[in-house]
Amino acid sequence: MTVEESYPKLISLAVHELRGPTSVVGGYLRMLQRDTENPLTGRQRQFVDEAEKSYARIVELLAALSEVGKIDDGQIKMSPRSTDVFPLVAEVAEGVHEAADRDVRLEVRGPREGALMAGDPDRLRTAFGAIFHAILREKPGPCTVVADRRLIKEGGRTSAVIVVADAEAVQTAYDAEPVAFDEKRGGVGLSLALARRVVEAHGGRLWSPAFSADASASGPGIIDERTSRGTVLIALPLGS
Repeated sequence: MTVEESYPKLISLAVHELRGPTSVVGGYLRMLQRDTENPLTGRQRQFVDEAEKSYARIVELLAALSEVGKIDDGQIKMSPRSTDVFPLVAEVAEGVHEAADRDVRLEVRGPREGALMAGDPDRLRTAFGAIFHAILREKPGPCTVVADRRLIKEGGRTSAVIVVADAEAVQTAYDAEPVAFDEKRGGVGLSLALARRVVEAHGGRLWSPAFSADASASGPGIIDERTSRGTVLIALPLGS
């Protein structure tokens, strides 16, 4: 058995083994919260409530890890139906308020519709939400992030491309050489790993623009490392 073949099974085993003790911890925390014979003090309840939040986060991570393993093992298939990607992007963006307290806005531009594909709208919606969330949470202060929708024809095939970048960097990011999108970043769990797999399961791809290590470099397609990390491009092939 190759590493690629054993990897999903290892994930499945890890999830199975972790769920047992995790459920026990969750059960005891709920018992403490509901105990009426020996009620907790205010300070104790605060500690238990915080522990319960961490427990809930572990449960979320285990569920995401399980889904990653199942997708890689071919156990989860997309449920495609006729889906217009462009209004779906706008719908998801409307519900993203990740950085409103820092005056970071998400603005959708480009065609409102016209990107029909055989897609799983529920999984695509989750993938777009994870990507928007990850990009906006790292913006330090007031700015406008744009989700720019484009129709691109290459080799006789039309694709929907969504460029998520700072407003002033959209075209530069699109013109830059592609590099792998960094899905391994703190604070977002496995949501980006899942998003990439969903996009790729639809025949699409996810990438970032390459950056120049030379701070003095300028020109078409030249961006710095911070802009590269804060940018993602998504391409999805259209049609059935």
